[in-house]
Amino acid sequence: MAKHVTVRENHQVSIPKNTSKGYIISEIPSHDKLWVRLGGALLPPYYSNLSTHSLQVWVQFIILLNPLMYVQNISSVWRVPLVTENLIGVVPEVRQKHEFKLANFTVDPYTNCILRVNMKTNLKTNLPLSLSYNVQPINMDDGIVYAALVLVLLYILIIFEVIHRTLAAMLISTMSIAILAALNARPSLEEVVSWIDIETLLLLFSMMTLVSIFSETGIFDYTAVLAYKLTSGREWPLINSLCFLTALLSCFLDNVTTGLLMTPITIRLCEVTKLDPIPVLISMIIFSNIGGAITPIGDPPNVIIASNPDVIKSGINFSSFILHMGLGVILVSIFTYLHLRYLYRNVRNLRSSEPQEVLELKREIAVWQRAAACMSSYSKDEEVVKETLKKRSTRLIGKLNTRTRTHMSQGDNYNDNLEDLQKRYPIRDKPLLIKSGCTLIFVITLFFLHSIPEIGRLGLGWTSLLGALLLLLLYDRGDIESVFSRVEWSTLLFFGALFVIMEQTQHVIMSVEQESRLAVAILLILWVSAIASAFVDNIPLTTMMIKVATVLADDAELQLPLQPLVWALSFGACFGGNGTLFGSSSNIVCAGVAEQHGYRFTFMQFMKIGFPIMITSVVVVSFYLMLVHVVLQWH
Repeated sequence: MAKHVTVRENHQVSIPKNTSKGYIISEIPSHDKLWVRLGGALLPPYYSNLSTHSLQVWVQFIILLNPLMYVQNISSVWRVPLVTENLIGVVPEVRQKHEFKLANFTVDPYTNCILRVNMKTNLKTNLPLSLSYNVQPINMDDGIVYAALVLVLLYILIIFEVIHRTLAAMLISTMSIAILAALNARPSLEEVVSWIDIETLLLLFSMMTLVSIFSETGIFDYTAVLAYKLTSGREWPLINSLCFLTALLSCFLDNVTTGLLMTPITIRLCEVTKLDPIPVLISMIIFSNIGGAITPIGDPPNVIIASNPDVIKSGINFSSFILHMGLGVILVSIFTYLHLRYLYRNVRNLRSSEPQEVLELKREIAVWQRAAACMSSYSKDEEVVKETLKKRSTRLIGKLNTRTRTHMSQGDNYNDNLEDLQKRYPIRDKPLLIKSGCTLIFVITLFFLHSIPEIGRLGLGWTSLLGALLLLLLYDRGDIESVFSRVEWSTLLFFGALFVIMEQTQHVIMSVEQESRLAVAILLILWVSAIASAFVDNIPLTTMMIKVATVLADDAELQLPLQPLVWALSFGACFGGNGTLFGSSSNIVCAGVAEQHGYRFTFMQFMKIGFPIMITSVVVVSFYLMLVHVVLQWH
C-alpha cells in the first residue's frame, strides 16, 4: 500500500552519425545493476549475426569535481543489431531491454556523481530512439527465490487442501504482486490485466455457456444410455469407448471443449454402470491430452506453437504437424492404455464402494446445499427460498441415513436397468437440441477453418463467443440468469489468478543468462518442457519455450533446425499436462465440472495416476525422436 505503481517514462533521443550520444541519468542505482530499454528501428537478437549495422551501448560513471570531470566506463558494451539506413522510419518499432552489471561501482554520498548511457552507431545517418531505464531493477537471484517460494506455497495450499484451489490461486497471485511492490516494481492494473490470457478465458466462458444450454436438452444422459446399450453394460468396453472417443474428439476440438462435452457423459455412464467416476474421469483426461497433441488445434500449446511466425516460416503446416506427431501419439496411446489396464487389472477397484441410490442422494443433497448457499438474505423472498432449500436438503440427509443403514442397491439385471434408464432419460427438448446441435457444428467448423491462415484470424476465443451469443439468441428464454449461474466462475477466477502467478515465473526464467537457457534447451528441451508443464500451466510455459526454440534455431553457430525442436516442445508440453492436476487447462476444467456434479478429486489422486504415465510417455517419445533422428542421419 505504501508503494507507488512503477511507471517507466520513455525519453526520445537521436544518435548522430559518426559520433556518440550520451544520456544523463541523475538517479543513482540502489545496487550494481541498471536496466535499460530501447525502442526504434532495431532488429530482434536472433538476427544479430546477419546484420552489419549495429548500435553500441555502454554505461559510464562520471564524478564532477569543479572544474574537472572524472569519467570511467563501468559496464560491458551491449551490441544491438539495426536495420539498414533506408528502412529507418519504415519498419515498425522493435523494443529490446538489457540489464547492465556495473563493475567497480561505489558511490560516495559526499561526492557529486552521475551515470551516463553512451550510444554510438555505424550508420551513415541519424538514428531516433526511445529510451527508458530503471535504477532499481529486481535482483534476479532474490527473484528466483521469491518465485520458487510462491509456487511452493501455492502447491502446499492445494495439495493439502488447506483452502479451495481458487482462493489459494487468488491469494498467491496477490502475494506475488505484493512482493513486486516490496521490490519497487509494483505493476499497474493495466499491466496485470495484460498478463491474463483473455483468449483462453473467453474460450472457456463461451464453451461453458454452450454446454450449459446443450445440457438442458437431455442429450448427455441420452448419450450415456446409448453407450450403455452398445457396450451391453460391460465395464472395460465402456471405458475403452470413452477414452477412444475423447482422444478422437481432442484431435479436432481443443481438449478444453472436449472435456466440457465428455465429463457429464462420463459421470452419467459411471453412475449407470456403478463405476467410481473419479478414476474413469482421470483416464479420460489423460487420453484427452494425448489425443490433443496430434494436431495444431487439439491442445492450447499446439495452437501457440503452430501460430508462431518463425514456425510457420520453417514450413510446418497442418498436414506436416499431424504427420510428425501422429506416430509418437499412437505409441504413447498404446503404452498408456496398457499402463491403465495393469493399474486397474482388478475391475473391482473401479467400482463404487457405495450403492447407487446413496450416491444419487449425496449428489442431490450437494445440489440443494449449493443452491441454498448461492441465495442471499437481501430480501424476505430470498430468505424464504433459502430456508426452503435448507429444509429440503435436511430431509434428504435423513433419507440418506435410512438408505445407508438398509444398504439398498440397484438390481444387476442389464435389461431391467436399460429399460428403466431409457424411460428416465429421454431427449427432453428436441427443438433446443436442433438449435444447440447446429450452433455447435457451426463453432466446430470455424475451429477447423482456423488452420487456414487466410481465414483463421479471429481467434478461438472470439469464435466460440460468437457461437455462444448465437445460441443465447436462439435460446429465447427469459431465465438467462440460470445459464450464467451454471458457468464455472470459480474455474475462470482460478485461471485468471494462475496467469498472474505464471507471468512472474516466466519473467524469472527468461531472466536467466541466455547462454544457460540455450545449453539447457539443447540437451533437455523435451524433458524440461514436460516436467515444467506438469507443475505450471502449459500455456504460459509454451509461450516462453517457443521463444527459446526459435533462438536456438536462429543461432548460426549451433546450426540446429527448428522443426525437431518444435516436435520435442509439443510432445513435452502436451504430455507434461498429464503430470498433475494443474498441468493442462483441460484438467482443471474437467475437475471443476466434476465437482459441480458432486465428484471432487484431489491433486494427489490425479498425480498418483497421471505422473507415472507422463514419465512413461516422455521416455517413449525420447526413444521415438532418437530413432527418427538416427534414420534421418542415415538417409
